[in-house]
Amino acid sequence: MAKVVLASALSRWLPQAANAGDGETSLEVGGATLGEVLDGVFRTHPNLRSYVLDEQGSVRHHVAIFVDGTALRRKNNIEQPLGENAEVHVLQALSGG
Repeated sequence: MAKVVLASALSRWLPQAANAGDGETSLEVGGATLGEVLDGVFRTHPNLRSYVLDEQGSVRHHVAIFVDGTALRRKNNIEQPLGENAEVHVLQALSGG
């Protein structure tokens, strides 16, 4: 199973029971690809889908995903395979000036 860590900016959209504090939230989700793991998160927390993925199913411009410490470079490549004990971090990227 993959460990999915949602940063606090995304965790705040989870129900209170899933988000015990003001920090990040960790979930254990099964799946062989990043897309399958994200689908597992969205099955449990459907309101997160629109914050993470756009209408075409790509990762939104201002969301960053790291798989085992490496940033997802192509935001439309969510079908990349994951290792058995992958760690996926999902956070809202900062931008501005």
